[in-house]
Amino acid sequence: MSTPTQTSIVARSALQLRDSGPATVNELTRTLGLSRTSVENAMTALGDAGLIAEATAPSGRGAGRPARRFAFVADAGAVVGVDIGVASIRVAVADLAGVVTAQQTFAGVSAEQDGASKLAAVIAAVHRTLAGADVPVSRVRAIGVALPGIVDDLGRVTASVVIPEWSGIDIGSHIRQAFGCPVAVDNGVRLAAVAEHHLGVAQLVDDVLYLSVGNRIAMGLILGGRPRRGIHNAAGDIGRLAFRGLDSETGQISWRTAPTAAEVFELAREGDTAAAAELDAFVTELAHGIATLVMTVDPAMIVIGGGISAAHGQLLDPLRERLPRHIGLPFTVPIAEARLGAEAAAHGALVHAFRRHAAAVYGIEGVPVPSVTPMPHDPAAEEGTSPEGSDADPRPREERQ
Repeated sequence: MSTPTQTSIVARSALQLRDSGPATVNELTRTLGLSRTSVENAMTALGDAGLIAEATAPSGRGAGRPARRFAFVADAGAVVGVDIGVASIRVAVADLAGVVTAQQTFAGVSAEQDGASKLAAVIAAVHRTLAGADVPVSRVRAIGVALPGIVDDLGRVTASVVIPEWSGIDIGSHIRQAFGCPVAVDNGVRLAAVAEHHLGVAQLVDDVLYLSVGNRIAMGLILGGRPRRGIHNAAGDIGRLAFRGLDSETGQISWRTAPTAAEVFELAREGDTAAAAELDAFVTELAHGIATLVMTVDPAMIVIGGGISAAHGQLLDPLRERLPRHIGLPFTVPIAEARLGAEAAAHGALVHAFRRHAAAVYGIEGVPVPSVTPMPHDPAAEEGTSPEGSDADPRPREERQ
């Protein structure tokens, strides 16, 4: 068994090859400041773990046999991120370097009759995505799951108003049995915040308040660079309390002038005075609730995600104008639109799986989370839902990117 010092050297070598590309033992020795013997031992350990292979040597002018080059084998395994919602199930598959190689969106769990059939739909969605990507289940090293509800540290759903059949159920254990690998489960909005911090608009910002505004209002917190769970795993479950006028049990937004947010925004754009007044009151109340949260945690940035976050002229711009009035202090907290859109929670689930089960993913201890790289943008993929299940994009269709 490796000692902590040896493990650190192995992990540093793996990190260098994973993130910087192929290298020779001499190059690794110089870059990492280690002895040749230490690097050679690390290459042996990484080879035994199946993480490296000999790379093709670049053509050169020198005579003699070129030095052996080693490359990180990213496709030696896969990590899966799943975002479960009533309107959609989103699945993303990444290689061991964190590059997303496949993603699919399926119908949500709302049509399923009970908790067991909802879980079966999720498992089937993962199987279909893996099959479509030609990734055998045996290559999956960890799965991250984002779902709407309060989740304890072991993956048991403490409570969910969105999928009440799962309250008290160890969803993580069921998915682990289905795929035979470690599973990490957390709240979907919290993992959307993780994604925006790790690879989205809030990179390098260590104190972030992420607000999902869709069918419901829900919050995720990043404090000190880490997601805040709280002693009861309920940190951020504050939408129904911090924002007046929402359903007191679910945090659901109710609209008077039209059934959905998209229709209210559309009516307001067309000059409907009642819809414009309702939207104005909503933005004012949203600013008041955010101000309360800002003065509680004092974040460096506010990120607005969810189905209606892209309405700059009708939501974000007036929100930026009104928030300082409610705070009433000589500082400004920047408000940014979430970059990852509806794919945020699935990507946050990937980050969560890499972070929670790094040893299972890499076969060695101490390898940090890779810089997860999304697939190229597909406009069609934006026709889905937010982490809280909202498909209400208020922009005119021709403005959606």
